[in-house]
Amino acid sequence: MTGVESPVYEPGHGLLKGRTAVITAAAGAGIGGATARRFLEEGARVLISDAHARRLKEYGAELTGQFPGAVTSVACDVTDEAQVGALFDAAVREHGRLDIVVNNAGLGGTSELVDMTDEQWSRVLDVTLNGTFRCTRAALRRMKDSQGGVIVNNASVVGWRAQTGQAHYAAAKAGVMALTRCAALEAAEYGVRVNAVSPSLAMHPHLVKVTSAELLEELTAREAFGRYAEPWEVANVIVFLASGYSSYMTGEVVAVSSQHA
Repeated sequence: MTGVESPVYEPGHGLLKGRTAVITAAAGAGIGGATARRFLEEGARVLISDAHARRLKEYGAELTGQFPGAVTSVACDVTDEAQVGALFDAAVREHGRLDIVVNNAGLGGTSELVDMTDEQWSRVLDVTLNGTFRCTRAALRRMKDSQGGVIVNNASVVGWRAQTGQAHYAAAKAGVMALTRCAALEAAEYGVRVNAVSPSLAMHPHLVKVTSAELLEELTAREAFGRYAEPWEVANVIVFLASGYSSYMTGEVVAVSSQHA
């Protein structure tokens, strides 16, 4: 990490005590995994999900060892409607209710438009935008009967600003922002709030593997604090949006960065 000051990891304060949450793409060191841990520290019961069954099993076992009885895991590919339905059915079956959903699943990649294939475009849109749509729809179908709940979607600053090689990802994340705003209006009558976070650069091992050192250095230099975000710093904002402290917020996209545009 660069910068003059390291962030302080705050302890949990019971902000989500007694709540049940589903978090997609939560098997590992990124934002989803960090959000699962933070939710557990805040007193929630958490169902973690991921398309990678092995990593999901390993992370589920790690969290269960630290938070016995509060963690379940269900493998789910968000591009498969049947699997999405099974995921949310499992959440209600295992925990009896569904209070919070964090739609974290997304897929990136780098390709300039002249070289981008239909398959590359469609795959990124299907995971990142369509997957968020499927999970939001499934959540609302279950939450509307209980007249309450919170959905938090993971967008990105590239949904606001241009970046070469990211047309498919930027279009998908801009779509997530628009979906969030429209879903919030429709969900209000059910007492359900829908918001999104928009991180810029949250460092984790997978990002290092798929991004050049030069690009990471360039992106880090754009940050106001001169450093990248820790995934748990983004998770802290998700906790806020999922908690009662944001009870009058809906349809908002919250930038976890200085890079709004």
